[in-house]
Amino acid sequence: MQTNSFSLLNNSLQEKLKALNINEPTKVQEKVIPQIAAKKNILFQSETGTGKTFAYLLPVVNRIEEEQDSKLRLLIVAPTFELASQINADAKSITQRKTALLIGGSPIKRQIETLKEKPQIICGTAARLVELIRLKKLKIQDLFTCVFDECDRLIKKESFADTEELRSLLPKDTQLIGCSATINNPCKLFFNNVETIVLPNEDVLSKNITHWAIYSEKRDKIDTLRKFIYAAKPAKALIFTSRSDEVENIYTKLKFKKIECIALHAKAEKQLRKAAIDKFRNGKINILITSDLCARGLDITDVSHIIQMDLPNDDDFFIHRSGRTARAGKSGINVVIGDEFEMKHYAQLEKKLGLTVYPKQLHNGMITGPIL
Repeated sequence: MQTNSFSLLNNSLQEKLKALNINEPTKVQEKVIPQIAAKKNILFQSETGTGKTFAYLLPVVNRIEEEQDSKLRLLIVAPTFELASQINADAKSITQRKTALLIGGSPIKRQIETLKEKPQIICGTAARLVELIRLKKLKIQDLFTCVFDECDRLIKKESFADTEELRSLLPKDTQLIGCSATINNPCKLFFNNVETIVLPNEDVLSKNITHWAIYSEKRDKIDTLRKFIYAAKPAKALIFTSRSDEVENIYTKLKFKKIECIALHAKAEKQLRKAAIDKFRNGKINILITSDLCARGLDITDVSHIIQMDLPNDDDFFIHRSGRTARAGKSGINVVIGDEFEMKHYAQLEKKLGLTVYPKQLHNGMITGPIL
């Protein structure tokens, strides 16, 4: 009798999961693994931090490991270098089969050399993958599966052309998988005639995350942030701002005030971006300042605080930002430092998403407000 979806996996994969201290499938893994193992095309939605990456990696890797050859079988497309890199690391954690990371902004000659090693799993960004296919360096005729991770982001205006072209180049019988925490109508149109699975809301945003609001005029926000960091002493904090140029501004002013932190923004070289994430991930630095472009989809354990220095125009970005904390059943705090206009928007989000937002103040080095 099948007890859970992990029982569909080979013994080696089950042992790898135990070594990672993963003993039971999450709800999305329980629902999706059998569907993917049955080679179905699916589009699935599940909240942030619920285990979507392993939901698609495990059944496809299981299928790859049933074979002895070394053909390219799995292509995973991600909207950012950071997410592609993270997925590649997740794949390496569960299989000895060769993987490769193919992203724009990195030397293409080196990536062409990597392809000569015949990876069976490739993670990358759409534009670079299309480029390598067009150059006939990336041969995809033997693909089992193509995954579009954070698919709602992949089909936004700035990346739609590359994503659509990549899909058009796939072999006819390639299994198509799309996933995100927020699937919209354009996603459903892009994945036409594909079964859509929406996991019931686990209320991670409202049950596992405590939401705070701290009022601040725009000109005082960074000083308010500094006071909050001193008062809260966060174990690990992600600071979000919508504007890439503001990332550097916040970083410079916090460093001037002797607050140890690191900045992550799209204009930085890939190596510097990777170094920033690695330092934050391994705890060498516990404050990371970033924009939505870089941090969406990042799975970093034990982030205690999310601090939003503004509210994004797209409400989905608020969900993805907040979801960087309270991963895998843990709890966390999401703080919005906002002016009068942003506080009105926050109140609307509170109602729309079913949250409870607690107003807070900073006074004499303390965080004060309603008793939780």
